[in-house]
Amino acid sequence: MSSIAVIDYGMGNLHSVAKALEHVQPGVEVRVTADPEQVRTADRVLLPGVGAIRDCMAEIRRLGVDKEVREAIASGKPFLGICVGYQALVNFSEENAGVDCLGEFDGRVNFFGDDLRDAAGERLKVPHMGWNEVQQSLDHPLWADIDNGTRFYFVHSYYVKLANRGQVAATCNYGVDFDVALAHNNVFAVQFHPEKSHTAGLQLLKNFLNWDGRF
Repeated sequence: MSSIAVIDYGMGNLHSVAKALEHVQPGVEVRVTADPEQVRTADRVLLPGVGAIRDCMAEIRRLGVDKEVREAIASGKPFLGICVGYQALVNFSEENAGVDCLGEFDGRVNFFGDDLRDAAGERLKVPHMGWNEVQQSLDHPLWADIDNGTRFYFVHSYYVKLANRGQVAATCNYGVDFDVALAHNNVFAVQFHPEKSHTAGLQLLKNFLNWDGRF
C-alpha cells in the first residue's frame, strides 16, 4: 500500500488535504503526523500550511519539521508543498517584519502591497482570494491532464518570486506576475490550494500520488 505523510505542525488545512488524497486514490495510507519516523518511512511527503509565516516557521523549527523536510527532499522521494508550505521552502519572507524560511530554494516572499492595481488601473483587493488562471511554464508530470490556463483557488497576501527561473513551473498574474509553482528534481510546490480547486486540484493530487519523483 502506498503511503503519504502529511506533515502536521498545527498550521495546515490537514483534514481537507487528507480527504482529497483519499478520494483520488482509495486505499492510500495517509499519515497526518509530525513523527519523524512516520515521515521518514512514508513513500511521499506533503508539507501544507496556512496562516502567518512567523507562526508557521516557529512551529516548524520547534517540532523539528525543518529536519524532516530536508531529509525528505534529500531522500529523492516525491515531495509536495502547498501554500505556506511552498513559501516556507525559500529563503525569506517579508511577512511579519521579515522571517527567515528554510532556504531550500533561492527565492523571496513579497507582499502584494496596499495599492495593488490591475492593468486597467482598477484597485485589487488583498488578500488575493478566489480563482485565477495558472500559466504552466514547465512540462511536468504533475500537470498531466491539466490544461494550461486552468483556474485554481488561491488565498494569500504574499507571493513567491524564485531566483532560479528554471525552477518556475507556473506563473499567475494579480496586479503583478508571480511564481505559483516550483519544480526541482523530486520537489513540486504550489501557492494555490489543490484540495479546494475541484477537478483540476484533485487531478494534480492524483498526479502527485502516481509520480515517482523523477523530473
